[in-house]
Amino acid sequence: MCHTLVKLIVGLGNPGAAYATTKHNVGFWVVDLFGKKHHIVFSHREVNSQIGWGNLKMPTGAVDVLLAKPLTFMNKSGDAVCRLLEIHGISLSDMIVVHDDLDLACGSIRIRTKGRSGGHRGVASIIEKVGADGFLRLKVGIGRDPSIGPSDYVLTRFNAEEEQRVMGGIEHGMEALGLLLEGRIATAMNQFHPLS
Repeated sequence: MCHTLVKLIVGLGNPGAAYATTKHNVGFWVVDLFGKKHHIVFSHREVNSQIGWGNLKMPTGAVDVLLAKPLTFMNKSGDAVCRLLEIHGISLSDMIVVHDDLDLACGSIRIRTKGRSGGHRGVASIIEKVGADGFLRLKVGIGRDPSIGPSDYVLTRFNAEEEQRVMGGIEHGMEALGLLLEGRIATAMNQFHPLS
């Protein structure tokens, strides 16, 4: 395939069936459902990532999209992401990282254009490996439980009420991704941040 301009959407999570339904894997859920919505199949593996290619028709024109789920564990996500950027000649400004966030209410979403990791080990790994923090993030809130330490909490599963809320957030996140792919960052923020 020859791709002149590629947008990379990376969902963060942990590989394997044991982690598939845990809170820390919300990033995987978003890119899986985004892929399903746009008929993008995760057809093969490349540099420790499961990837799928798509060409989306946007109001501003067609956009080539590479969806990726790093198959390293969360705290090594940067290894795979850095290689994907290098291999496909994608700039940081054309990457969106989707991940869970403990500091947001369950199902809320936030868009950030840069900044520190906020304690998220996957984001910290990416910042370390690429040497910069200037990339878009789409955060999906998973909330907190004061009685459970953060590193244990992110590996728990959602109860029925939480799952309903987080799936609503994922739906909003997929809509926001469409705007972000068009470069309409302020519009996405204005539309979805007030819903939290």
